[in-house]
Amino acid sequence: MCGIVGLFLKDKSLEPQLGSMLSEMLISLSDRGPDSAGIAIYGTPSGSEAKITIQSAKPEHDFRNLDAELARAIGTPVNIAVKSTHAVVRTTPDKIDEVREAIQALRPDIRIMGAGDVVEIYKEVGLPEAVVDRFDVRSMTGTHGIGHTRMATESAVTTMGAHPFSTGADQCLVHNGSLSNHNNVRRELIREGMKFETENDTEVAAAYLSSQMAHGKNLGEALEGTLSDLDGFFTFVVGTKNGFGVVRDPIACKPAVMAETDQYVAFGSEYRALTKLPGIDNARVWEPEPATVYFWEH
Repeated sequence: MCGIVGLFLKDKSLEPQLGSMLSEMLISLSDRGPDSAGIAIYGTPSGSEAKITIQSAKPEHDFRNLDAELARAIGTPVNIAVKSTHAVVRTTPDKIDEVREAIQALRPDIRIMGAGDVVEIYKEVGLPEAVVDRFDVRSMTGTHGIGHTRMATESAVTTMGAHPFSTGADQCLVHNGSLSNHNNVRRELIREGMKFETENDTEVAAAYLSSQMAHGKNLGEALEGTLSDLDGFFTFVVGTKNGFGVVRDPIACKPAVMAETDQYVAFGSEYRALTKLPGIDNARVWEPEPATVYFWEH
């Protein structure tokens, strides 16, 4: 049993409140997953900046002087903003691959949470409120985001085992359920060149979607593929640079509810996650159908 949330804003006036709204949605589901929690926030594209979110178990050691060392390695300045065990490395889009390689060479113990033009991902062991406070998520702004609170069932309780999982630029996924064929799918994806950080089945689902979109499918088409290629019980909520998607398996035994107004689209494992959203009393509220893809794009 886990709790997942998602919020896709249509109304730009709500963007300063994204972090606050998404945080409260996730905190309301704390009892669905006491082991770890995480949030992905999609900010507004600048056109001149790319970001890599990194994590370290020894931030005082690993983040010290990292900006200067990276600048020497790639030949251009970088900016690093530290938030507790995480940091966001900012560079130009043409340098993001070089920066990523340099981080792994200079600090092999650092883990990369996600990368892209707009996404930032924060996740740690602990309850949602502790994670939200630790990374000051309530103050973050953006266009859409997803979150997860985990009750571990098939892999260790670690930072890397927490959701969201990101396996492509500005792509990430949260999951409630379990996949029965993830080992077979993982092997197929490894043959394609995908790399994995954990044994978690959710990372396989994220990598599957990244692979499908790398082959030219849009988010909706990639989500359709999960219904035939992934076995098990699942509800996925997915974020991309411009999009937000939801799909449930054909049996749909995991709880889910959605709401839509002129201002937003919202998802929660339970209705209580949506009750504080503006205009919820007048929203169209429904349970997403089994084996049905829902997605929106800016």
